[in-house]
Amino acid sequence: MPGTNLTRDEATQRSQLVATRSYDVALDLTAGPETFRTTTTVRFSCTEPGAQTWIDFVGRSVSSLVLNGEDLDPATHWADGRITLPGLAAENELTVDAVGLYMNTGEGLHRFVDPADGEVYLYTQFEVPDSRRMYAAFEQPDLKASFTFIVTAPAHWQVISNEPTPEPVAAPEAANVDGGEVARWEFPATPRISSYITALVAGPYDVVRDSVTTRAGAVPLGVFCRRSLTAYLDADNILDVTKQGFAFFEEEFDQPYPFTKYDQIFTPEYNMGAMENAGCVTIVEQYVFRSKVTEAIVERRALTILHELAHMWFGDLVTMRWWDDLWLNESFAEWASTTCQAEATGWTDAWTTFGTAEKAWAYKQDQLSSTHPVAADMVDLAAVEVNFDGITYAKGASVLKQLVAYVGREPFRDGLRAYFAKHAWGNTSLSDLLTELETTSGRDLRSWSQVWLETAGVNTLTPEVTVADDGTIGALTVVQTTPEKHPTLRPHRLAVGCYELVDGALVRTHRVELDVAGQRTEVPELVGRSMPDLLLVNDDDLAYAKIRLDERSLATALEHVRALAESLPRALVLGAAWDMTRDGEMAATDYVRLVLRAVPGETDSTLLRVLIQQVTTAALTYTAPAHRDDVVAELTAGMRGAAEAAAPGSDAQLQLVTAWAALARTQDDVARVAGLLSGEGSMAGLELDQDMRWALLTSLATAGAADEEQIAAEQARDNTATGREKAARARAARPTAEAKEAAWVSAVEQDALSNSVLASQSLGWGWVHDATLLQPYVDRYHAMIEKVWDERTHHIAESLAVGFYPLALATPELRDATQTWLDEHPDVSNSLRRTVAENRDAVERALTAQAADARA
Repeated sequence: MPGTNLTRDEATQRSQLVATRSYDVALDLTAGPETFRTTTTVRFSCTEPGAQTWIDFVGRSVSSLVLNGEDLDPATHWADGRITLPGLAAENELTVDAVGLYMNTGEGLHRFVDPADGEVYLYTQFEVPDSRRMYAAFEQPDLKASFTFIVTAPAHWQVISNEPTPEPVAAPEAANVDGGEVARWEFPATPRISSYITALVAGPYDVVRDSVTTRAGAVPLGVFCRRSLTAYLDADNILDVTKQGFAFFEEEFDQPYPFTKYDQIFTPEYNMGAMENAGCVTIVEQYVFRSKVTEAIVERRALTILHELAHMWFGDLVTMRWWDDLWLNESFAEWASTTCQAEATGWTDAWTTFGTAEKAWAYKQDQLSSTHPVAADMVDLAAVEVNFDGITYAKGASVLKQLVAYVGREPFRDGLRAYFAKHAWGNTSLSDLLTELETTSGRDLRSWSQVWLETAGVNTLTPEVTVADDGTIGALTVVQTTPEKHPTLRPHRLAVGCYELVDGALVRTHRVELDVAGQRTEVPELVGRSMPDLLLVNDDDLAYAKIRLDERSLATALEHVRALAESLPRALVLGAAWDMTRDGEMAATDYVRLVLRAVPGETDSTLLRVLIQQVTTAALTYTAPAHRDDVVAELTAGMRGAAEAAAPGSDAQLQLVTAWAALARTQDDVARVAGLLSGEGSMAGLELDQDMRWALLTSLATAGAADEEQIAAEQARDNTATGREKAARARAARPTAEAKEAAWVSAVEQDALSNSVLASQSLGWGWVHDATLLQPYVDRYHAMIEKVWDERTHHIAESLAVGFYPLALATPELRDATQTWLDEHPDVSNSLRRTVAENRDAVERALTAQAADARA
């Protein structure tokens, strides 16, 4: 639908013409499994009476349109998701009576049937442009309004929205096609908010209720999940984290919580981590833990809870004018939630976790051909939808952390407080925030903004050391380099640490903090000191930059990687080695061996998770094909040994067993996996819970040691939504041409799969011990991708474009085929070109690493 891709210029023109007052939205959710009735009455003013504009609606049909008492013909006024509104008055009232479509893509109003009990669950996901899938709306963030929802639904449901849920009244006039009583909920009006943060959640959700004392009084809290998951809901932990966040943010922002209640609903088949709907946050259901999970995931759930809570102020109370400032919305929530986690919860090392995982994501994204400035140029909605990336979240948050250090924590806090006080319930841009921070800090932030926010790319910082004859440092310079396409030198505030080997441990003996600017920065404070065993630039991870080690420090790190007792410097050293591997400066085989020395005894859950992900990529994709099988065998044996040596029942054991099982392919490894699954074998402390069973069974399926009958039996044992997804992955992972074809056809060539099943199936399809299974799909991928992008919703199209790209091949032929497609399709949408180009970039980087590994 061409009309659904709103441009920034169109939005600006519409907001200059229209000012929205209120929406009354009536929804009838009793009509059946495919559609619902939606009636919207919107009141708005017009600055130019007689002018024409449009309102957005994407659905099955429009039954009637009434503008200021006059009927408009839907056949001539509704097309491509837009309803044309001619001859506007100074004050206008529009009523749109329409039929909406339930979605199974995680967009708009998503409908899910629980396989465990047959119950129906609904929830909305509107960011970026999908409130128009539930009601007629001026779909842009700066046209705020008050919203009143009236919902007709089965009487036994919970119905949740932005305002407190009213007592339902009987609605005998409505006919529920499924039988049973029907009720109506009439919600109070919201404050003035953007349509993308309105929400509706409905179904027989179970709830745990509580309240939190705030500056505005007691605020009701609710934690919801599906009935079939209630036994696993650890609501006490969720509520404790939430209350810690309320206390921290109200104090930090000097603003009371702006809404009337705060509900958190764990929803099925969710596309993202969570969404900051005002007072009605929806969260991915995987955060209800039905099996043992790692500490990294528990910590991540807490961060997600705090991230969405921070949005109640930054994003919901004060909202970006247009999506150019999406980065500020998300980066601020990342910075604020990590700060809160480090200062107000038990996760005091939250910034270490951020540096280990989030910044690694940012560095990877910032080295793609699609990298962009933090403050991206969002010309239209299509550009916005592909920018929920490592720049928007992790690099932006890293830059904000630098900004806090640059202006000072107290001036930054005072600037935020002034910003919230001045712009509450309004819309802003970055300039408005910088104005307040300049006032409180006394610093000129426009030049800082220009180099950090308006340019792309990541700098590399390398120590250049001269050692005198007596073993002391004769000269030390930090050399800053830039990528060729993004030649911006930036100012950095960073530390340099000196580490000495003492009784087998690398101990920091000295640290200096300094400003780095330009190509070369001398470090005179360290001249005359003994050359340490390890010199670490960007110690404590203050700066956003890639780092390199001098020759002596690299040799120390390679030989004594476990000697660093603290996880942060260990993560920085290992991160530098990973970056060197990705850049073709370290052989992938050497990196695999380095990680195998680092993994045993690793207690930092997030660092272990990241290392496993990276070393798996290194072995499977970055090693030279001529000896890849030998390296993979070495990695598999190392992971098995580390798993068997890990403390029984430990976090490390859980992660290492899962990693080893995913790689298992020899007869002995497969037999060991099969024994663990059947119970004939055992590993002390390993819990054979349902998710571990699926991990082991998927391992066997990938190795060709589990058939359809075994997968079907396990799905029957686990008759849940998760079981359905895990079974789809296991089926697609089987190493036969028939299994790969069946997965491809059902996901790519048909469109019945839900978003979550499709995503799980793509993981199985792409996970192979023999990559040649994917060779037939090189041409088929490039033949289908434009059609998929045009015909499917954005999220589904993106899932297919990434998940069914045969990356495991990582061959010159795949790269060339993708480059040829890009050359021959210059006129496809920028968002599609970006997605395909990022796939090509991944192959190109793999080929660079393979060549380096072959030379070594």
